[in-house]
Amino acid sequence: THVTLNLMGSKTDKQKVGETGENVACRFLMKHGFEIVERNYWKKWGEIDIIAKSFDKAQDREIVRFIEVKTVSCKTLVDVTRGTDTYRPEDNIHPWKLKRLSRTIQTYLLEKGNDDIEWQFDVMAIYLDMSNKKAKVNFLEDIVI
Repeated sequence: THVTLNLMGSKTDKQKVGETGENVACRFLMKHGFEIVERNYWKKWGEIDIIAKSFDKAQDREIVRFIEVKTVSCKTLVDVTRGTDTYRPEDNIHPWKLKRLSRTIQTYLLEKGNDDIEWQFDVMAIYLDMSNKKAKVNFLEDIVI
């Protein structure tokens, strides 16, 4: 008996939630004037979910933003909005993850010849209410890594 596995087309629920969260994050960023440069920049030592550009009018400069997206699905956004939900997706970024992200960011900058540009690391925590097709975005900017 032979079994054929469709590994390319099947995604786990966790992967679907993550992809949906990244799509929400991109829409949020574009709505707020960001330009999406790249998604899922991957090296064997790490991945950057979103690379975007923003313009700082006060300092008259462009900033490259490296954005880690952490997504969680929840039954209702009411608990998230009221702060009664104790789980925060951004707490799931561990020191080893930050080290890998830092190395991946440096690789990107060297590859693009942008080692002297302004850049920052941001985290977006996305809370998804899949049944009501709603989301809450918590955008944490300029995180030190």
